[in-house]
Amino acid sequence: MRVVAGIARGHQLRAPKGDRTRPTSDFVRQAIFATLGSLGVVEGAHVIDLFAGTGALGIEALSRGSESCVFVDDDRRAVDCIRQNLASTGLQGGAVVKGDALRYLVASPPDRCWDVAFADPPYVFDSWPAVGDSLVAALVVAESDRPVNLGGRWEVLKVKRYGDSVVTIASPRRST
Repeated sequence: MRVVAGIARGHQLRAPKGDRTRPTSDFVRQAIFATLGSLGVVEGAHVIDLFAGTGALGIEALSRGSESCVFVDDDRRAVDCIRQNLASTGLQGGAVVKGDALRYLVASPPDRCWDVAFADPPYVFDSWPAVGDSLVAALVVAESDRPVNLGGRWEVLKVKRYGDSVVTIASPRRST
């Protein structure tokens, strides 16, 4: 696994040992960022990487010009790995939080809005509406083994399957 593009392109990323972390493949990250690039939402963005695992999604965003990224994961090995990956790439603007992603969102100030939010929990995760209810973001990129339902506040812009992974991109529903 490596950083696909940007200033850290080609840097190898570490993953924690064991099967608790399922890193997003290079191919899927490349596809996600092709879509985000076409929307013009990466450069200068404030990003959150929920259930961050290796931090590959947030690191890719930083490499491609995002201003900041908060990485949230509750596994100590994943948190250590993210810190190592940030250090080895030399990217600035990353903050790592060890904690539960949903609790972090609920505890965030109500006016805290992210430009892009990545959510890539274990495939057994089924609390997507709770993520959607708690998250304030201009765009959500959710990865699962199926299309996800973030709740009524969100409008799905794109759903695409890449092998075992299904990427759902959504934005807040506009009131009419």
